[in-house]
Amino acid sequence: MTSRGQILAAARRLIEADGWQRLTMRRLAAELGIGATTLYHHVRDREELLVLLVGQAIEQIERPDLPADPRARIVTVMHRSRDVLASMPWAAEVLTVDGFMGRLGDNSIWMVEVVLNAAIEAGCSKERAVEVFRHLWFYTVGEILVRARSAVAPIDRTKLLREGETRFTSRDAQALPTIAAIGDAWPEIARRDTYAEGISAFLDGLLGSSASAPTSSTPSQ
Repeated sequence: MTSRGQILAAARRLIEADGWQRLTMRRLAAELGIGATTLYHHVRDREELLVLLVGQAIEQIERPDLPADPRARIVTVMHRSRDVLASMPWAAEVLTVDGFMGRLGDNSIWMVEVVLNAAIEAGCSKERAVEVFRHLWFYTVGEILVRARSAVAPIDRTKLLREGETRFTSRDAQALPTIAAIGDAWPEIARRDTYAEGISAFLDGLLGSSASAPTSSTPSQ
């Protein structure tokens, strides 16, 4: 009998050996020595497999000491979430799965509970707390996706500069004075890790407007 634990362990071995892009249900079944039909009895598809792998990784993380201040608590948890997920390049695909959070187990969404509780403590309604989390989550996922894609396929800056594709210094200084002044320093600036600064500023704005902000009717993640 093949267990879900064995399936996840085998999937991690394949990812570590060949990268997440080459992980397929067929290869996983071969690694386990079982038929693909048997594998599908345990895991619905590759998407669910990756979601389960992310959940398993989150469950094994040591939770940080949380500050008493609700705002600082949110920043701490979001920063830890970003660091953990960014350390798994294959998680980038999982983060775009519709309803990702709802598909994780209870032990994998403790950070969501912390953020919601802290937002309510900071003066948000329950509905507004969900919106605050969504805004922070989308910002965080965006950062992870951009950096994950850059890590998988790093840009050959010298080649691009030679072909004129990123030569900002050659732009029309009258029409685009700021961009021309920054010039080719842009890639170096963009590589800086400004997540902590960004999430703090973003959170200040969200909590500051929480009392008057209406709830939206857009579908939640």
